[in-house]
Amino acid sequence: MHTALSLGRAAIGFLLGMAIAATPAAAQTASDSYPARAVKMIVAYPPGGPLDIMARAISEQLSKLLGQPVIVENRAGAGGVIGSEVAARAEPDGYTILYTSTPLAIQETMFAKLPYSALRDFTPVAKVAEGPQVLVVGMSVPVKTVSELIAYAKAQDGKLNYASPSAGGSNHLAAELFKSMAGFEATHVPYKGGAPAEMDVMSGQVTFMFAALTSAMRQVKAGKLRALGVSSKSRMQSAPDVPTIAEAGLPGFEVTSWYGVVGPAGMPAAVVTRLNKAINEVLREPAMQQRLVSLDLDATPGTPKEFGEFIRGNVDMWKKVVTEAGLAGTSAN
Repeated sequence: MHTALSLGRAAIGFLLGMAIAATPAAAQTASDSYPARAVKMIVAYPPGGPLDIMARAISEQLSKLLGQPVIVENRAGAGGVIGSEVAARAEPDGYTILYTSTPLAIQETMFAKLPYSALRDFTPVAKVAEGPQVLVVGMSVPVKTVSELIAYAKAQDGKLNYASPSAGGSNHLAAELFKSMAGFEATHVPYKGGAPAEMDVMSGQVTFMFAALTSAMRQVKAGKLRALGVSSKSRMQSAPDVPTIAEAGLPGFEVTSWYGVVGPAGMPAAVVTRLNKAINEVLREPAMQQRLVSLDLDATPGTPKEFGEFIRGNVDMWKKVVTEAGLAGTSAN
């Protein structure tokens, strides 16, 4: 009896040891075989916008490299919060990722009771691209330079207004930073998208806005908008005659919009590395680089660690702007 009991215990111990030893190997095997099925790439904004267009272009090439479909799923609402929350709460297995941008960092401070944290609830995977905005006014506004707009705004004693495609986006906060640095007041008028915002600037209902360079320059070339300056450190190849805002009247001003891929917190390192390597490979393809240039964006391949550090720095930068503008703790709905 004693011998049988000892043998039984030994057998159980052996099986438990085998199970424990097999667990890391099984996890490693799962990571090594990633992806074994389709990957869902969430875009937290409606179809047809810049973020959606970029995500679809990248997902198409990513599918070829990964050997599995990368399917874009639009989960729009609440300025990107709804789709971002879906991604944050997904299983951290690499089969749900989020194609995101600057508002993820802005909203960390701006929105009250945000259901996730940009720093705590996401795994940085890869930074994709970065690009500037352009400061534009309607043709009826009696200014032709950044310096003239600042002087005009100060003379109007807070009576001017400015448009943005949405509250809490990079266009909105770029304008807040601009008026803060320039020392004047103006009223924010949020819209549901860049096109209607540009329309009201063209018609003169709104004085100025920070707009996406690609779309706005079409209206500038058509004589419907006047470009005063780009928000980047240097002039853009697609608009060489448009000065930077810093050189045109507001030294030190620089704002860029960024785009990248994140996943839920806790993703396996091997999966993150696999995705990062594939995305960087897509970004090095000449066709993709040309596509990004056509959107006035620069490809920014790098490591997950570098992207994580970038997001943290971006959160800190926008926290200062949001706080000084008195926008911290606003509603996310």
